[in-house]
Amino acid sequence: MANEFVLEMKNITKRFPGVLALNNVSFSVKPGTVHALVGENGAGKSTLMKCLFGIYHQDEGDIYLGGKLVKFHSAKDALENGVSMIHQELSNVPERSVSQNIWLGREPLRSIGPFKFIDHRKMNNDTHELMCSIEMPIDPTIRMSDLSISLQQSCEIGKAISYGARVVVMDEPTSSLTELETEHLFRIIRKLCTDGVAVIYISHKLSEIFRISDEISVLRDGQMIGTYNASDLDEDKLIMLMVGRDITHR
Repeated sequence: MANEFVLEMKNITKRFPGVLALNNVSFSVKPGTVHALVGENGAGKSTLMKCLFGIYHQDEGDIYLGGKLVKFHSAKDALENGVSMIHQELSNVPERSVSQNIWLGREPLRSIGPFKFIDHRKMNNDTHELMCSIEMPIDPTIRMSDLSISLQQSCEIGKAISYGARVVVMDEPTSSLTELETEHLFRIIRKLCTDGVAVIYISHKLSEIFRISDEISVLRDGQMIGTYNASDLDEDKLIMLMVGRDITHR
């Protein structure tokens, strides 16, 4: 039987000098869903994701992708195995074109005699097809710096898809977006889920969490409080889970 989860992080513990940042945390994500990861600042969200990406190495616990035990030693390692992250601070090269950014370091080559050259035509054609697949037909030759933040973010998502991403983490993805641009991002997210991609959505904007998420996991003080169907919670219940007490004053 196929594994129910595309990603499983089991009993993850991470210590820093004098700090237990993650205490026996388990976190599982189903394919084709949006799974929100929430918690106050310092709850452990970033540390957990850095363990996933091989930026940190957990002291205890295991990570499974598609039911297979994995050990990523770098973000590049994670990316090449189908786990991608769209950071709050976009990591593109502003003076390069869209296609050059998406295929940076793995450009398609063509041979002329003993020499190899970048195949710009193929790179642009592949980029056009890629962006059309997420319903964002951006000109592959346009400079990244000439695009809005929203369109630059779409290119980052396109890059993730070009690696065959099965899990895409989005960290505060709407922090610099307008309401209209946020709607556009949500359309892309729904398209990704239709294609079977799992999206881990990290945000402090609770109204967005409830609009886009299927499931919500709550971290508090380095511990996993629980995972819930989004439809079973409201903002007050979620805030109480995040802070560990009833909130009488917002």
